[in-house]
Amino acid sequence: MLAKRIIPCLDVKDGRTVKGVNFVDLRDAGDPVELAWQYSQQGADELVFLDITATHEKRKTTVDLVKAVASQINIPFTIGGGINELKDADILLNAGADKISINSAAVRNPKLIDELAAAFGVQFVVVAVDTRFVDGKNYVHLRGGRDKTEIQTEDWIKEAERRGAGEILLTSMDHDGTKNGFDIHLLNKINKQIRIPLIASGGAGNQQHFVDVFEQAQVDAALAASVFHYGEILIPELKQTLQQHQIPVRL
Repeated sequence: MLAKRIIPCLDVKDGRTVKGVNFVDLRDAGDPVELAWQYSQQGADELVFLDITATHEKRKTTVDLVKAVASQINIPFTIGGGINELKDADILLNAGADKISINSAAVRNPKLIDELAAAFGVQFVVVAVDTRFVDGKNYVHLRGGRDKTEIQTEDWIKEAERRGAGEILLTSMDHDGTKNGFDIHLLNKINKQIRIPLIASGGAGNQQHFVDVFEQAQVDAALAASVFHYGEILIPELKQTLQQHQIPVRL
């Protein structure tokens, strides 16, 4: 069985790492370069860097900051925010990205997934999906969760896989920052419908939540932010807990 991955996420705004609840009320969580180094040392399996206002502010991801983070780590590095065309992805790849994450741009132009997969390989393309439960259904939201679409989450994820997504990063906006646990019901449902890796995001509050999402939803990776940034969960201890539950991890 493949080792399950633990992935800290750096949500970056104005050069600082931030974290909120349900995508709002952002507060400072530290220097992204310093945090990246710490996570690399702690044994994180990968790192995700999301420039969370790039799309909303209609600008590109801050390349200098990406280079600074990449210079501090020796683990796979995924970058998202403001990627609208092949050229953007190419610049980030040269700046140190191992994968790129696309979200709003992919929904607006689904062919972007096909183009990126053809140019760089499916393993390079992570499709991030922000979802919220509205009137009994899960809908895709864009621009950092600001805009609800009429696209149902399950339909979009299946289309993204068909088009060449190598992984899905699924964030439950309802669970995000609440520390009440991952959306296991939705994650389990989605995971049964796709063949590519699924990364769970939104809701981690304690070590048991990671155990639950791996055991009950069978996801490939679990992503979190504030519990790692503020030292509430230490990655080496989390991995020991997972190992005690017979969940395979890299120590």
